[in-house]
Amino acid sequence: MGSTLFIVWRESVEAMLVVGILHSWLKFNEAGRAGLRALWLGVAAGIGLAGALGRAMVAAQGELSGQALEWFQIGMLLVAAALIVQMVLWMRRHGAGMRQNLHQNLAIAVQRSGLLGIAIVAALAIAREGAEAAVFLYGASLEPGGTASLVSGAALGFALAGLTAWALGRGLRFLDYRRFFLISGWMLLLFALALLVSAVDRLIGAGLLPALVDPLWDSAWLLDDNRRVGSVLAALVGYRARPSLMLVIVFALYWLVVLRAMRPARRHA
Repeated sequence: MGSTLFIVWRESVEAMLVVGILHSWLKFNEAGRAGLRALWLGVAAGIGLAGALGRAMVAAQGELSGQALEWFQIGMLLVAAALIVQMVLWMRRHGAGMRQNLHQNLAIAVQRSGLLGIAIVAALAIAREGAEAAVFLYGASLEPGGTASLVSGAALGFALAGLTAWALGRGLRFLDYRRFFLISGWMLLLFALALLVSAVDRLIGAGLLPALVDPLWDSAWLLDDNRRVGSVLAALVGYRARPSLMLVIVFALYWLVVLRAMRPARRHA
């Protein structure tokens, strides 16, 4: 439930912030009730598009079996991990200008297409957040025990997102936009690693990657990944009590690439 709660919380907060930004622009630019109706129609359409993507993934899984299903699930784990890393890096570089970019896009859309433009901007923004959540949740469901408590985790995550968005909107000292995206970004990177580790485990199990040395060590005496606390860490951060050498190499390469990508770009004189 922990991974589901976190995913729904993080993505819902961002979606709520997007809606709040668009709502404030419409309010101060005298769009009137028609503009607000177009906004909410766009939000509903975005949620519908994200739901359609989730349904398509589940339907595709239902049509596959055997090796084809295994390949599909491994592919979705890798896509989800890559998408999370890309999203965190994008927010790190462009998050500060998100409000300004949304305002500019909405102004251009209103000028070109009127109320339809408002609905399209809202639909695309919400569909993006919802699509990310759908892919992440599908990846989380492939983790051991990932389907358990999916609904309750999502409900709690959405409720927590409402409280978080309210706190961010109020500008409370203990929680601001920069701190929220910084902390949740690192948590997302850890979760992306968990999905990548799960995909590598499956590739090794299918004989498509060599284990090299298996296991490289055994820390089950200290923390077993088949027990309660260990299984939570396995789902959230990719912990393995008996990792293979290949898994350790992937783990090291992941952080090497991510930390290098997060370094600020050097300014040339």
